This record gives sequence, C-alpha cells and structure tokens, in this order.
Amino acid sequence: MRSKVLAQVLSAAALSALVSLAQAAGLALTSPEIKSGGTMPKSFEFNGFGCSGENKSPALKWSGAPAGTKSFAVTVYDPDAPTGSGWWHWVVVNIPANVTELASNAGAVGGANLPPGASNVRVDFGFAGWGGTCPPQGDKPHRYIFSVYALKTDKIDVPADASAALAGFMINANKVGKASFTAKYGRTK
Repeated sequence: MRSKVLAQVLSAAALSALVSLAQAAGLALTSPEIKSGGTMPKSFEFNGFGCSGENKSPALKWSGAPAGTKSFAVTVYDPDAPTGSGWWHWVVVNIPANVTELASNAGAVGGANLPPGASNVRVDFGFAGWGGTCPPQGDKPHRYIFSVYALKTDKIDVPADASAALAGFMINANKVGKASFTAKYGRTK
C-alpha cells in the first residue's frame, strides 16, 4: 500500500515537472538579422573603445510564452569579456506581455524605439541602451548570449540608475520561462 501511494506521489510530481518544462520549452527567441550560432554583422558593433560599428541593436522576435506571463525582459551578455564577470550589452525590462518583438535599433539610448512601458537598464558601458559588441582586437571571437525572459510580474521595479546585475537578479526572481540563442563576434588584430 505504501509503495503504491509513493508511486502515485512520484508520478504526480514527475507529471507536474514535465508540464512546467513543456511550458518553458515552448518559449523561443530568434532574430531576422543574426543567425543562432553564427557571426554577428559589424553593424551591431559599438562605436567607441576603438570600435567603429553602428551600435544598433538587432531585431528580436519571440513566441510560445508560458501561461502566467505578465511581461518580458531581454538581455544580451558576453561571458568572454576579460573582466572576471563578463559584460552586459543590453537589458530591457517591463516589455508588455502582448509584445513579441523588438525592432532593429530598439536599444537606442533614450528608449524612444522601445514599446510603450518598456525601459532600458544601465549596461556595463555606463548608459541605459544597447552597447554593441567590442571585444579586444585579437581575442578569440566572443559569445553573445541573447535571452528573453517571460515574467510573472507586470513590472520589474528597479531604480533608473540600476545596474544590469540588479535587474538580472529581479528578472531571475520573477521568471516563468526563458529562451536564448548565442552568436559570436571577433575583431582581428
């Protein structure tokens, strides 16, 4: 009898876990301008720090948000930056739940190209907006991890001068789903 009850409890727990995974697995992120696993074009490179790109953020699209999604957040992170802690290139919070894409150059400083209600968070360049790729010349190509988070809250409440790390903490504390893709970018010597 005990083993039968235990088996039923374990089956119910496994089913619940599978349902949660299936909901999260449905979230997908793509870009019409960057191929997952591919090399990013120079137009997304920063214009400064010795880099001479256009500093435009790429268009992003997502689908398959899990039930209970009330808003989205988007991040772009370089784990290969020679800082000991990586480099945050873009953080957007408070994207309304009915929005499923960000247009090309949505990350312009000032936020004018973002959907209403959404806002950029200060990145490691020191401003709120897209800070393009700019790995040191001669480094192996860096990985840029693009992520969209489905959140269980309408709004991430962070100060206007919040760091990307603080926003990341709040995003992860409220996520109900996440999808990512990685692209690379390098500069020759």
